[in-house]
Amino acid sequence: MTFTKSLIALGASALLATSLSARDQVKIVGSSTVYPFSSAVAEELGAISNYPTPVVESTGSGGGMKLFCAGNGLNTPDITNASRRMKAKEFKMCQENGVTNITEAVIGYDGIAFAQSNSNNSFDISKKNLALAVAKEVPSKDGKSLIPNPYKKWSDIDSSLPNREIIVYGPPKSSGTRDAFEELVLQSTFKKMSVYTDLYKADKKANKKYKKYSVIRTDGAYVESGENDNLIVQKLDKNRAAFGVFGFSFLVENQDKLEGATINGVKPTPENISSSAYPVSRSLFFYVKNSHEEKVPAIKDYVSLFMSENMIGPDGILGEIGLIALPDAQREAIRSSVSKREKLTLDALGKH
Repeated sequence: MTFTKSLIALGASALLATSLSARDQVKIVGSSTVYPFSSAVAEELGAISNYPTPVVESTGSGGGMKLFCAGNGLNTPDITNASRRMKAKEFKMCQENGVTNITEAVIGYDGIAFAQSNSNNSFDISKKNLALAVAKEVPSKDGKSLIPNPYKKWSDIDSSLPNREIIVYGPPKSSGTRDAFEELVLQSTFKKMSVYTDLYKADKKANKKYKKYSVIRTDGAYVESGENDNLIVQKLDKNRAAFGVFGFSFLVENQDKLEGATINGVKPTPENISSSAYPVSRSLFFYVKNSHEEKVPAIKDYVSLFMSENMIGPDGILGEIGLIALPDAQREAIRSSVSKREKLTLDALGKH
């Protein structure tokens, strides 16, 4: 039984009993993108300390937040990983359930790869055309109204694009990668197009979704493929006409068979991602439930190891599997904040 299923199965009496006892093993949930990095740190901790290897479960960023914020009992996770920042509504959910002492850690940068089988010709697409390929509603030919997405092939959007069927394997709504993709590709594009924003201005209550439009089509062109990014990689190996959306680290791990598309003419490389030249770049996070540290002492060692130069530095172990290091000054500032277990506030979330 997985940690998630066991959490759901526990009754009220078990919750009380668990909350009163200590444990040696750290429990971690969350992002599938952060999962490889978190797992590598967990394995290292198990190898160099007397603590058992922490349990790391890939539940998606949203799923991890729900579990993390469920309460303070030791049956709940100690740490949740996220491939985007905690949302205000998640922070409020934590507060409502008594999870009021949280520390935020930023571990590095990641790009969202838009990738295909490397047996195809290289693919370059603008961020705008990528948004038009996956959005549920797109502008009509005269640009005066929105219509259900009619595009079946890439060449339908722009004649310079290949005459290939549009099929994109991507993460589900519970995924932080999906959140980031919607924000960085769809919202970023459509907020500059009056056909969307005018609808919002005309009736802000009824047309709220058009303020930051990010609704992805559901007609089969975009295929939700679960939280396991490796499954998307496998699908691209079988369907060579398709594209996949996943974290840059999975592109690094599969560069023998996959190639990342260039977006706005920029390749997904560590240098381009860290400089934000690559237009679909984001930071990666984990969140610590500080109320657990007294009864789960291994948390301190795990967090310290994760934030060490040996892990997240420019020449760190995690760089070998695709993590892109933060600039030195930023890395030091975050390491200091985490070591002091600075308490996350709603105001701090609103400043980013």
